[in-house]
Amino acid sequence: MKKLLLLFFTFCFLVSICQDQDPKAKLILDDLSKNTKTYKTILAEVAFTMYNKEKKAIEKPQIWKIQVKGQKFRLEIPGTSIVCDGVTLWNYNKDAKEVTIKTFDPLSDEQNPSKIFTMYETGYKYTYDTEKKVGLVNCSVINLFPAIKPEKKKFHTVKLSIDKIKKQMIQLIMLMKDGGTQVYDIKSLKTNSDLADKLFVFDTKGLKPDQINDERD
Repeated sequence: MKKLLLLFFTFCFLVSICQDQDPKAKLILDDLSKNTKTYKTILAEVAFTMYNKEKKAIEKPQIWKIQVKGQKFRLEIPGTSIVCDGVTLWNYNKDAKEVTIKTFDPLSDEQNPSKIFTMYETGYKYTYDTEKKVGLVNCSVINLFPAIKPEKKKFHTVKLSIDKIKKQMIQLIMLMKDGGTQVYDIKSLKTNSDLADKLFVFDTKGLKPDQINDERD
């Protein structure tokens, strides 16, 4: 009975979120979602920059290279490779030459960096903000606010900049609760390329047993 009541109140909460959404923002996000769902694969280069509360960059931007195919993904960032075949997650530290292996949790935002392309679809309230140029691209800016367990999030607002013509995400900015800012600039985006499944499997054959930390159950 308690489970049924929990499901009922969760459903009512989600319905109330949907009813309270900004219709202009919803139209823009619906177009973005429709476009994103046509992507069988994604190849993206993302510049990631962190700023402190004084709006000064903490370090030089990192260039991330992301490959996505369904639930499978590969992320290359300085010093680290994160590889997932949809079941198993490998996190390889290039400097230490050590890999940590976990069972992949598809619901985890932290485990799945490719979620930056679809995070707006569930669990957020949203409002239309403004129009602005990101580089040479005219964008619509949508504000997202965590609606489910916001106290557990490290950020309070996400700003999505969406190409008005291509219906693609150009930039994502996270406003952190500590006053800092995280900026993800999508420098290039190529979709529907042929990506072999072997790209999403990490080969541990060249590693010694003490270089492999297997945390799977």
